[in-house]
Amino acid sequence: MYKKIEGIIISEYPFEESSKIINVFSSEGIIGLIAKGAKKTKSPFFTVTGKFSYGIFNIVYKEKGLSKLIDVDVTNDYRSIKKDIHKISYATYITELSIQVYKHESSKDVYNLYISSLNKINEGYNPNIITNILELKLLKYLGVKPVIDRCVSCGNSTDIITISSYRGGYICKNCYKNEKKVSSKVISLIRMFYYVDIDKITKLDVSEELMKEVEEFINDYYERYSGIYLKSKILLSTIK
Repeated sequence: MYKKIEGIIISEYPFEESSKIINVFSSEGIIGLIAKGAKKTKSPFFTVTGKFSYGIFNIVYKEKGLSKLIDVDVTNDYRSIKKDIHKISYATYITELSIQVYKHESSKDVYNLYISSLNKINEGYNPNIITNILELKLLKYLGVKPVIDRCVSCGNSTDIITISSYRGGYICKNCYKNEKKVSSKVISLIRMFYYVDIDKITKLDVSEELMKEVEEFINDYYERYSGIYLKSKILLSTIK
């Protein structure tokens, strides 16, 4: 069955003497393709079947096993990311994270959030902030979204004085029990990150001090509740 899919190559592997197996992440899921002759320099597939190539893939689709690539129209090769080791590290991490979340909850929204984040990193926006925004948004699809609209204990929506990964969200002054306090800006920023439309971001101006606190919360929250542990996260921390 002939089919067109829009997606991005998330991995590539050599296959036989001159071909490749590529995995394409799309809104329909992850589809494995055989790209015949893709390792040959004269092949039309040679320059368009690398990791992070985004476009329209014409394929012979098989529900089970590998489908066959017929041709591909690459509309974005994420060149800015590929030229920068820091951007590559962030892109690699959010790719692995998004795939893990998609396997847990096969929602088109996960794919769309991932592509939007990749686009913003490629456009030159702070990859650390974009990554943190994506991480917060993906918690919903893991079923462990923090409580960021009211106090996690009593439901009070006013007098919020901190946010706790241990307790799972906002804490008001009446329910506070010696948890680490964060600034009111961090409390607001975490909520803003969760609700912001990534595609509509035009400016990111956040101090390193605030970002450090936000990231500390996110990292601890993921360790406590997500069940996801990625080598690319360790590599990213090393590079940072």
